[in-house]
Amino acid sequence: MLRHGMIVAAVLMMGLSAKAEKYEPSWESLANHNAEPEWLKDAKLGIYFHWGPYAVPAFSSEWYPRDMYLKNKVKKYHEKNFGSITEFGYHDFVPMFTGEHFDPAEWTELFEEAGARFAGPVAEHHDGFAMWASKATPWNAKDMGPKRDILGELFQELEKRQLKTIATFHHSRNLQRNTSGKKERKPNPNSHYPYLPGTHTASDDPMLQTLYGNMPEQKWLNEIWMAKLVEVIDNYQPDIIWFDSWLDTIPESDRKAFCAYYLNAAERWGKDVVIVRKQQDLPLEVSINDHEKSREPKALKELWMTDDTLSTGSWCYTQGLGIKPLHKIVHALVDTVSKNGVVLLNISPMADGTIPQDQRDVLHGLGQWLEANGEAIYNTRPWINAAEGPTAEPSGGFSDHKKFLSLEYSAKDIRYTVSKDGKTVYATTLGIPEAGYNVLLTTFAKENITPESVALTDGSDVVWKMTEEGVSIQSPETSQTSALVFKIEL
Repeated sequence: MLRHGMIVAAVLMMGLSAKAEKYEPSWESLANHNAEPEWLKDAKLGIYFHWGPYAVPAFSSEWYPRDMYLKNKVKKYHEKNFGSITEFGYHDFVPMFTGEHFDPAEWTELFEEAGARFAGPVAEHHDGFAMWASKATPWNAKDMGPKRDILGELFQELEKRQLKTIATFHHSRNLQRNTSGKKERKPNPNSHYPYLPGTHTASDDPMLQTLYGNMPEQKWLNEIWMAKLVEVIDNYQPDIIWFDSWLDTIPESDRKAFCAYYLNAAERWGKDVVIVRKQQDLPLEVSINDHEKSREPKALKELWMTDDTLSTGSWCYTQGLGIKPLHKIVHALVDTVSKNGVVLLNISPMADGTIPQDQRDVLHGLGQWLEANGEAIYNTRPWINAAEGPTAEPSGGFSDHKKFLSLEYSAKDIRYTVSKDGKTVYATTLGIPEAGYNVLLTTFAKENITPESVALTDGSDVVWKMTEEGVSIQSPETSQTSALVFKIEL
């Protein structure tokens, strides 16, 4: 494997030989890649998880590694429970991150039962700890903590079940980009760890510098940022590589080099792979856009993704973590798919590898709903109209994530999808209408479309008629929960 300073130079050299590699490290060449493969358009749902040493203190959020070095409630909690930050650093949590209950086969079975068509771990969060067997850093799950190749073992099980794989990378903010001050470097919002003299974040120990991102930028870019990506690409062949925010802090030449390396590798594998990013960090011709904890208010022509979490708060496990009720997860999935989106749903395992029962219950409930109604989700496409009803989604993206969390739909809110052949439309009510309630689908009248038949997804007939206002359906008695799907043949 190419390592360190050789990596970017080697990728850039690829462009000199068109015969050797399909993609050059230029946006024009990379745009020839199909950013939206058919399998992802069909898949609709994936599951990933925030799991790392930050799950050990189980307090506040996955940003504990940064916050424990700042003057806030996390530092107070840390010093009360673990001691001074000058003595007990974030790296001291690593031996406590045991993961003894991690069972990749059982986790994969759970993800499949929940209806996921792809899955994988947060390969590395901002904290600098790699969840695979790494040679680029000693701070990895195979050599420390669980002493297991978490990503590799899980990928093996996923591939056995023909599920696609995803590795998410959040490590673009791991580099210390703090600016120099008289006494200490001033914190920078693009740097995860502050530089604090007297603590491990400012250590001159090369091993600690590797974890805390305390090194010259070019060394970090080559030996950490790019080297880790190359390692996961070469050793695990992920179907999706997903980036968190702050990818824009990486030089454009490095971003191009990564894309060329990954896409050329996938060409050799014979795989249609996907690159997902946030904001404007990569061109849409090369990647798919992701909305964190938010969705699109209207259907888009291009495929998009939302990453959201089962919890009402932290992405990682914390004490007393609140979990959303099932109907909110189902409604978000239905709304996303109707607007040409894909859901990446996060769960939060405990430090010992236990997935809490309240999270399992929601996943099982989601799987049961999809078992009954999955034909309205998988392999579908947006219809001529995505939505009807009084409830609209905010348009501010992540800045409105609290509004999305509090959003409540009703049976008056309808979301549409259509089969790929265009012959079957699915109208889903975001709530269960009372028996006898008149469900009115107005799009059919506006578009002058008269159905041939209307039924539930289990084949049960319903009473319906075509009126000047639209398709009028008398809601039946049903045991369905969360959302009711009407299957309409054209």
